[in-house]
Amino acid sequence: MADSSNLISGVAERYASSLFELALEAKSIDKVGKELASFEAMIDKSDDLKRLIESPVFSAEDQFNAVSALAKKAKISGLTGNFLNVVAQNRRLFVLPAIAQGFRELVARHRGEVTADVISAHELNATQTKELQAALKSVTGKTVAVKLTVDPSLLGGLIVKIGSRQIDTSLRTKLSTLKLSLKEVG
Repeated sequence: MADSSNLISGVAERYASSLFELALEAKSIDKVGKELASFEAMIDKSDDLKRLIESPVFSAEDQFNAVSALAKKAKISGLTGNFLNVVAQNRRLFVLPAIAQGFRELVARHRGEVTADVISAHELNATQTKELQAALKSVTGKTVAVKLTVDPSLLGGLIVKIGSRQIDTSLRTKLSTLKLSLKEVG
């Protein structure tokens, strides 16, 4: 039996690639990205919309009508509006978050950017974020977009993930390492 997460990611990749190619051809990558983000925000804010998108109980027609009405109300038209309608007609709305993520990754790759997932013990201010971006740019040689998450349990320091690489300078990890080494000695 096929792994459903691989199936979903494959579907999302195909849709994201198609949308990216169409947006690139139409020179509307930024507009499509903003509209997709706007629609994602609508999904995040509404449990009813999440249910509509994720549930197989709703017919393709119901999903299409709802998405069309929402897109029209949010002033999402043109390429993005048509794309959302096609996704709804094909009953693939449940993969929309993965499609949007795939689209963002393709845009970043096209622009020569990489995304760093950063977990910090506290919120970073603008100066700290810029310094972190500059340091990561010197390491990667590419423009780095920082996606920050706050986790107070780290106590201090950062965990930075770029692609398959991870750098963990958190105080929590250092204390755990020290604790283990003290157990080995004693």
